[in-house]
Amino acid sequence: MAHTINDECISCGACEPVCEDNAISEGDDKFVIDAAKCTDCGTCVDECPVEAIEAPK
Repeated sequence: MAHTINDECISCGACEPVCEDNAISEGDDKFVIDAAKCTDCGTCVDECPVEAIEAPK
């Protein structure tokens, strides 16, 4: 399971450049995480100003 970005995302882009796996990209209405690329390192979680990135359940 990969991290996910919920609907609280404000599309600020803070998470994208810190993703070492290049798993985060801009979607239609929010940023999205490619589950096939995400290694669950959690680096993006600390960068999100609105806490929109969730760890796998």
